[in-house]
Amino acid sequence: MTSPDQNATGFLDRPPDYLRYENQSRDPDDVGMKLASLIRPKSRILDVGCGTGSITELIERETGASIVGIEPDPERVAVARERGLNVVEGILSLEFLEQFGPFETIVFADVLEHLPNPGEQVLLARTGLAADGSIVASVPNIAHWFTRVNLLRGRFVYRDCGIMDATHLRWFTRDTLHKFFENLGFRVTDHLYTVNTGMIDYYPSIPWKWLPIDIRYWVIRRLARRFPTLFGCQHVVKAVPR
Repeated sequence: MTSPDQNATGFLDRPPDYLRYENQSRDPDDVGMKLASLIRPKSRILDVGCGTGSITELIERETGASIVGIEPDPERVAVARERGLNVVEGILSLEFLEQFGPFETIVFADVLEHLPNPGEQVLLARTGLAADGSIVASVPNIAHWFTRVNLLRGRFVYRDCGIMDATHLRWFTRDTLHKFFENLGFRVTDHLYTVNTGMIDYYPSIPWKWLPIDIRYWVIRRLARRFPTLFGCQHVVKAVPR
């Protein structure tokens, strides 16, 4: 299988680094811990598009879950297996789900935005859920204040990582994400937001570039709690079949 990074061809000066999302924080306001908080301890999980396994490893450590990963990119699969994770190289299919399922939780950790038809994959995943199973997913928040300000300035600049990652094919706000799952026959039971003060956009921006990282984190965390659709970096949801 080819890497989803091929979607960036022509949008960046050089191919994106396949390890760019390698370091995952245990900060409770970051995506790994948010995802883990929505997963039942000791459960059986499928991590779709698990990449290098950095999120998979964090969830496994935090929940004690038994996790199977599936990833199309062979370089990322190799890194994930070096971590000792159980990862299959390939894409989600009915045959895979029949062989390895059912699962109590199926995770799409910043995966849906990379797919031309994410709904098809969610409906396929539904067939691999246990009777009381759920989908847990994170996606970037395109309505973040950075993107709003840039659009007002007539700017839509692709980057090699973050909300404006050039490999993204789909874009989500809070409402479109809820509508997406509702149209597929799910009910969103939990909705969380990440903060991610380490985003590249903060470093050149006023007033954030003048603030020490700890003060920046304190301010943005409170803004994200008060105005989550504006300052939240990612949407993190749990959805159950209706």
